[in-house]
Amino acid sequence: MSARTDLAWSAETASERTERALARLAEDPAAASVFTRDLGRVAREQAARASSNASPLAGAITSIKALFDVAGETTTAGTKVLQGEPPAERDAPAIARLREAGAVFLGLTNMSEFAYSGLGLNPHYGTPDNPAYPGCAPGGSTSGGAVSVALGLCDIAIGSDTGGSLRIPAAFTGITGFKPTQATVPLTGGKPLSDTLDSFGPMARSVADCELAWQVMAGLPAAPEAPEASRLVVARNFGFDDMDPVIAEGFEAILPALRDAGFEIVERDLGCIDLYGKFAPWQMTSVESRAHYEDLFQGRAEDFDPRVHSRMSRADELDAVSYRQALNNRNAFAEAFAAELGGHFLLLPTTPLLPPTVSDLSDDAEFGRANLLSLRNPSLANCADGCSLAMPYGHNDLTLSAMLIGARNNDAALLACGKAVEAVLTRLGERAAP
Repeated sequence: MSARTDLAWSAETASERTERALARLAEDPAAASVFTRDLGRVAREQAARASSNASPLAGAITSIKALFDVAGETTTAGTKVLQGEPPAERDAPAIARLREAGAVFLGLTNMSEFAYSGLGLNPHYGTPDNPAYPGCAPGGSTSGGAVSVALGLCDIAIGSDTGGSLRIPAAFTGITGFKPTQATVPLTGGKPLSDTLDSFGPMARSVADCELAWQVMAGLPAAPEAPEASRLVVARNFGFDDMDPVIAEGFEAILPALRDAGFEIVERDLGCIDLYGKFAPWQMTSVESRAHYEDLFQGRAEDFDPRVHSRMSRADELDAVSYRQALNNRNAFAEAFAAELGGHFLLLPTTPLLPPTVSDLSDDAEFGRANLLSLRNPSLANCADGCSLAMPYGHNDLTLSAMLIGARNNDAALLACGKAVEAVLTRLGERAAP
């Protein structure tokens, strides 16, 4: 695990910081819909033990998305239909590793039902407000996790990412999100959406904090710092259509700053994008989620979020042959993406839209448009079985987000590159500040 001397937390102050967080959780109206369950007793016990743990993660206040098994708690996955299930007997493996490393579990966070939306709305538990864009969607599906970090309640949020569910809320709320290569963090003990596309990972205030949390979740030993890649690919044939002009302007502004910092920016088309057009992520998410929750889908339809139920129903549009073809095409695309990108990284805006207002999303057509658009860019990494980072930066008094995508198993190099890009984005924001 990487040695760190710049941690925002310490084991010695864990109890004090935990009490402040719990007090704020109880008193702050903005925190009311962030958590579906606070773990105050557990958090206090963990904080008291943190000083005896040598892990650099010891004392880090951590929120956990409500789709992970946490021993003694019911895993609701943001839905009413699982509320009566028995409590988990044991932690999910990734959560157990965090517990062993001395993380302090503040609570289980709100989310889109079954993690099936990029916008973060939840009709059962409420929708967390967006601290960066009040009145707007927080992004999903790891909505509560992102807001727990953005509000300063937590140092780290643990979530899942099937098509951007860590990176979209990170982008919308102005924090950092890391989607690792799927195989690096075990998926056992988490309620699935798509066996093909799901990944588990962290959000935090910095790339380095995400890296530390991921190393623990992945069970990685100490490793030397990976060399940072200096070539970034900007592929204008993907991710730049239908973009908000403010996001387009902000993205163009960071390119000369990155060049001045020594990055080589290569602008070229992504050749494998034709293969990406031969399948659609919904073909995996609808069929695979439906397979997991079919009994509930049929027997408890009235208790579902109607929009989630509708998306699961699209499984009826595919037969076995079409589903298998979609999987084959996805695997071919992942291979082609890795071969084309090699050790370099794609750079693009995390999302092409600013956070939409929650009131606008009451219209089903607008919800569908915004949901698809928010998922479009980050889904590329899941379909490529790759790794990806979303990092915030300031532009014209707005918080925007840039994304790196790398091929599978390039996680350490991506994080090293991300820390260098993050430094440039931070300096750019400082220069822009009055």
